[in-house]
Amino acid sequence: MSDPTASDRPAHRLRLSLCITTHARADALAAVLACVVAQTSAPDEILVVEDGEDHATAASIAAYEASRLPLRHLRQPHLGFRVARLRNLALAAARGDYLVFVDGDMLLHRGFIADHRRGARRGHYTQGVRINLDERTSRRLLTDPTSAPQRFPSVTARGRFGIRRLALWHAPALQPLLRRAGTGLLAVKSCNQGFWREDLIAVNGWDERFEGWGPEDKELCARLEHHGVHRQALLAGGIACHLHHPPASRGRRALNESLLAETIAARSVRCARGVADHLPAIGR
Repeated sequence: MSDPTASDRPAHRLRLSLCITTHARADALAAVLACVVAQTSAPDEILVVEDGEDHATAASIAAYEASRLPLRHLRQPHLGFRVARLRNLALAAARGDYLVFVDGDMLLHRGFIADHRRGARRGHYTQGVRINLDERTSRRLLTDPTSAPQRFPSVTARGRFGIRRLALWHAPALQPLLRRAGTGLLAVKSCNQGFWREDLIAVNGWDERFEGWGPEDKELCARLEHHGVHRQALLAGGIACHLHHPPASRGRRALNESLLAETIAARSVRCARGVADHLPAIGR
């Protein structure tokens, strides 16, 4: 576990890896990558980890190679919903000190990477803001995925006149002051999270017993808490908008919920089937 009393590494020295998981949604990935190129603070590397092998996805990635951002494309065979394994592949390959994980349908505010860099603290993992977009807004944004960074401020969250609109407020100076309130307000959502790599390695990453939709994110975060690594939230920062899609099957939900309950009851720290299974394969 990293020492909670250790001095934080200065943001300008922090090596940050952005890990993007994707499956057969090339237009969304193109929009996400356009948002990455437009960041005020670029990640040190980008890992696109793909479930399956989709030619359109490869074409979306190739279109952004001209940006000269360091990008690696990893794949696993598509054998059902295996996002825990997908994230472990990214973790095993990442070279950064700090890893930010987003789904391949999350449009990123221009200050997204800068916010995660600034907010990284030893002894903590970071939960960013997710705003759900409705189907019409998502479809409009994807008519031209390359326009996503310019159109980000004008997107409308679900409940367009409701309190969700406030989640788009970006105020870097206030982020430390709002950290405690945000931690109470924001739930664990794996589509926008940041971790110290050494903390993830210490708990053996995501538990690959989780297949299908289910709380693999909450189970990982429970083990981190048992290890002494605590949640903090970015409020007024770390903002990402989630493009609409039909809900995933909940067929394995009960089984996956039981795995989470097992981890909490036993106060487990390491899972048996995790990232360690992938480290030897890449010579680490």
